[in-house]
Amino acid sequence: MLLKIVSLFLIGMGVLAMFGRLRFPDQARLTGRGKCRHCGTPKVGRGPCPCGKA
Repeated sequence: MLLKIVSLFLIGMGVLAMFGRLRFPDQARLTGRGKCRHCGTPKVGRGPCPCGKA
């Protein structure tokens, strides 16, 4: 019984991981944001990068 519960939990976690992997790259591509071209730090919000170059 315990083995069945553990296996169902692991299968559920695997399914959630697959959905998460498929969903998040599309959001970054749609928003046009990503990383700064100069310093490589992730952009958050609409303002300029803290490095001041972009």
